[in-house]
Amino acid sequence: MISQKTKYAIKALMTLGDELASGGSALTIEEIAQRSGAPKRFLEHIMLELRNAGYVGSRRGRAGGYVLIKPAQEISIGELLRQVDGPIAPLPCLSRRSYQRCEDCDDEKTCRLRKMFGQVFWSYLLLIESLTLEDLLDQGDLPEIPEIGVA
Repeated sequence: MISQKTKYAIKALMTLGDELASGGSALTIEEIAQRSGAPKRFLEHIMLELRNAGYVGSRRGRAGGYVLIKPAQEISIGELLRQVDGPIAPLPCLSRRSYQRCEDCDDEKTCRLRKMFGQVFWSYLLLIESLTLEDLLDQGDLPEIPEIGVA
């Protein structure tokens, strides 16, 4: 499950992407908060993190604010999830960047939990790594979500 922080980060980037696509310029924190529905105080920390990661730039002065500086088609949703939330693997032994052997595991090669979650996680990774911010901005191409009940 992604955190609220990640949801706000994605919404902020989508807001900046929409502004850029419509020929607009930099947006202030207040404008991003209003358009994205993210709380301003929380958004200030998120925008600093996104700026430090190279997704957005900031300008001072009258026409100041934040602007998307990395092209939307180059912003991987999987990479963004890792940037904001850290590892996304369901088990530490499946993580690409933060691999750790599970403390209670005798043998990774025969671990049934690792195999089962590994298959599910691999499917998830194939999709999440292929999605970009551009895909989210062009909502028409995203598939409908099937009704799966309460999880």
